[in-house]
Amino acid sequence: MRYWLMKSEPEAYSIDDLERDGREIWDGVRNYQARNYLREMKEGDLAFFYHSNAKPPGVVGLMRIVKSGVVDPTQFDPESCYYDPKSTPENPRWQTVEVEFVEKFPRMVPLAELRERFTAEELPLLKRGFRLSVMPVDAAVAENLLELAKNRT
Repeated sequence: MRYWLMKSEPEAYSIDDLERDGREIWDGVRNYQARNYLREMKEGDLAFFYHSNAKPPGVVGLMRIVKSGVVDPTQFDPESCYYDPKSTPENPRWQTVEVEFVEKFPRMVPLAELRERFTAEELPLLKRGFRLSVMPVDAAVAENLLELAKNRT
């Protein structure tokens, strides 16, 4: 099992939305490196849900990858802001995963606290100018992050 961090703006889709829905396709990723990380995900992997563009931004919960290799349907919809006219059903450019809600943390771990606890080498999210919406998280960092989220340490 691997760990990941996946960002979403809470106005677009929040941890509360995932809790309500139970399961959802993680659609709309249009960065090739982030897409490649989505392609690496396997069923059973866990992902931290990160609220970006929030005040404050931070890690708010945990989700599980329940289906990998999902073709992102938004790439074929001309009405979608994620439409890709170069992508076809025969040769889709964008794949994603389906996730399910695991838990909402008792407290958010804000970006400022992440910066206090981890280095940019440990958690790529902290690298200056790093804007990927999907990224791997080392198992040791994930364990520390889980403890932070569940305890006031």
